[in-house]
Parts: sequence; structure tokens; C-alpha cells
Amino acid sequence: MSENAPGPDDPRTTSDPAAVRPDGVLGGTGESIVVQKAETGRRAAPADEEKPEVFASSVRRKPLSEAGYDQAPPRVGRLGVILGTVLAVLLVGSGITLWMANRSDSGDTKVAAADADPAPSASAEPTPTQEPVPPIKDTAKVLPAVSGVVGKKATIDVPKEKPDGTFVVKTLSEGTGPVVKKNDWTTVDYTATDWSTGKSIPSSYDKDGRPQMFQAGGGQLIPALDSSVAGRKVGSRVLVVAPPAAAFGAQGNEQLGIGATDTLLFVVDIVGSTDPAAIVSGTPSPAPSDMPQVKDNGKKAAEITVPKGVPAPTKLKSAVLIKGDGPKVTSGQQVVVQYTGLLYSNGKKFDSSLDRGTAFNFTTGGGQVIEGWDKGLVGQTVGSRVELVIPPSLGYKDQAQGDIPANSTLVFVVDILAAG
Repeated sequence: MSENAPGPDDPRTTSDPAAVRPDGVLGGTGESIVVQKAETGRRAAPADEEKPEVFASSVRRKPLSEAGYDQAPPRVGRLGVILGTVLAVLLVGSGITLWMANRSDSGDTKVAAADADPAPSASAEPTPTQEPVPPIKDTAKVLPAVSGVVGKKATIDVPKEKPDGTFVVKTLSEGTGPVVKKNDWTTVDYTATDWSTGKSIPSSYDKDGRPQMFQAGGGQLIPALDSSVAGRKVGSRVLVVAPPAAAFGAQGNEQLGIGATDTLLFVVDIVGSTDPAAIVSGTPSPAPSDMPQVKDNGKKAAEITVPKGVPAPTKLKSAVLIKGDGPKVTSGQQVVVQYTGLLYSNGKKFDSSLDRGTAFNFTTGGGQVIEGWDKGLVGQTVGSRVELVIPPSLGYKDQAQGDIPANSTLVFVVDILAAG
């Protein structure tokens, strides 16, 4: 886990994300195509901007030199694409997913001098100039007709006329849920078409597609998607007309058959949103007597007391303190959680997302977190609070990690806020 600007991995120029993932393959099925936008003007983050590490990660910092560390995997938010900042498109099965790369201002903990842009060579091809993103409007001279009900794949009738370059974000039908705020973890379904060619772009409603999750307005997606949900209600259907500057820019996307001058159409259904400072609701049940006891502390880190005289377990132990009524977490899903972790040996807290005031996001079953998290959280329901006691064999084994000694048994209290 890296932090919640956390996340695991930075697909640079390879076509196989597993080849550059220090912690293995991202959960999911199908072949992967990674497309990297050329990046300019990037700087390494100064040491004093670094934030605390997250200690449920399966990969810790490994110094490359006195200058810095190797790349940290980012948050794996999954709908969208490149632009403005460092981004990449991951095509999984028949669905488009976003693989977010490290940015110097993203809060990532492992930006290194080794990651700085190399000096351009005389033979290097010039990077296409990125046009400024047009202002958002809610109409244009010509708009596509959209039919179908929210919650099912939309039908987009592409106009015969050419687009006029207007960047449109228009609510087609308003939902009845809460308003999505900037940086909320937002789950959407979407349908997409290339206006310029009339061809469909893989959709979350396709056979192998699934709803996608990302942080609204976080500046880590193409403007077409980053700007489509914040300020709108859950349950809404939104039309987005994205000229090139609000989509793939001057480089286009050869893998998807999108040219440098193509305008894209998205119909986005807002499924749900989660405040990054949220916790689960409900009255907690006490943990079993042979497990650490947990005192609910609201939006502050839980107080966890290790039982005296009870040896550390050698196998994973879990207890559901609050039973959520949401769907079960499955392997390969993105999950948003709050958590507090401490050492079983002395009860010392080593990390809590609540201390930072923002939830953590990761993908289950992809090696992004220690094995005890994958085993203990997959199968639990969204809205649950789960206590995990994780032996070294499912944690960091014989490797020390920051404040965690080698061969440590770990205790975590985890609130499962959302799964996408």
C-alpha cells in the first residue's frame, strides 16, 4: 500500500503493467495495454513534502541512492485517461481503466530523483503541444441524442455535423442522492463513443466491464472525466462532449483508434460517492475475549487494547465489529477503507488513515497489500468494521518495516467504506 494519495504503481512506457509493478499484477482479467503520455516540466518532490507511509503495503521503500527512492505505485483509480498530469490508460478486457502515475504534487511518498525527466536528446521527437482545456459549457450548437435508462448502457446517436470544439458537461437526468464533492471517491458506469469516427469505445456496461472508481475533481484524470461528476447528484446521468484538449490531446490514442483531432462522447452514470473522511456507521460489537478490544473513537483513530497473557496467534484471526449491509468485497475490486494499525507485542500504534483525515484506496487480490488484508477483507461486506490480527507469515515476515520490527504480529481495525 502506499499512501492514499497512496497507491501502487507507475506504468511508464511499458505495454505490460506487471513488468513494472514491484508488487505484482493488478487484480483483474484480460490482456493489458498501457499508453503513456509524454510528460514535461515534472519535478521531484522535496523531502519535506513527503507524507507518512502506509503500513499495510506489501512493498516498502528501497533506496536507490542518496538522492531518493524508486517509484511508488499510485492509487489505482480506474476510469479515465491521460492529460494535464502524468496518466495512462489501461485497457482491461473490454473496459477502459485508468492507471494513475506518480505526480510530484499528488502526495505520493516515493518520488525520486531517478524519476526526473531525462535531458532531451537532439534526436528525440518533439512532444505534441497540448492545447488549453476549453471552458465547460452545458450546451453547444450540436449535441448527440442519448437514449436509454440510467443503470443500463446508453445509446448515443452521433450527429452528422462535425463538433464545434465546445467542452460540454450536461446533466441529462438528475439523481436523488447526495451531491458529489471534490475528492469524494466516486463510482460510475459509463458509455463512450468517438464522435469523429462514430465508433464505440469500450464501456463499463460491456460483458467484461465493471463500474469504475476515482476521486472526483482530483486532477488525475482527463478533464472529460475529472470534471463530469463533482457538483452533481448520485444517480444522475451526465453527457460529456470532450474535444481533444479535454481528452487525449494532440497525441490521440492509437490503441483505441482515437486520432489527435477526435472529439469523444461519454455518458456517465453516477452510481455512488464516499467522503474520504467518512467512517462506517453502526453500534460496534465487542471483539472476542482472546482478541484485542476496540474502543470506537469516532473519526479519530480507534483505541485498541491487546489482551494480556494471550500469545500472538499463528494464524489469521478476524472479527466483524460492525456488519455492513453492502455487497461483498470480491477479489480484483477497488476498495476504499479507513484503518488503524498497531503492534500486537506492545500495543503501539504505527499508522492510521484517520490521523491523516483521508481514506486509503487499493485493489484487492493484486499484491498491493499484505496477504493478511486480502485474506481478511475479501468476502466482507461494504459498510463493515473488521478487526484483523495478522501473523508475520501474512504480514511482513522477517523484514522490518519502519516502526514495525521483523516477525511482528499486526493488529488492524478496518472500516470498508466502498468497493468499485
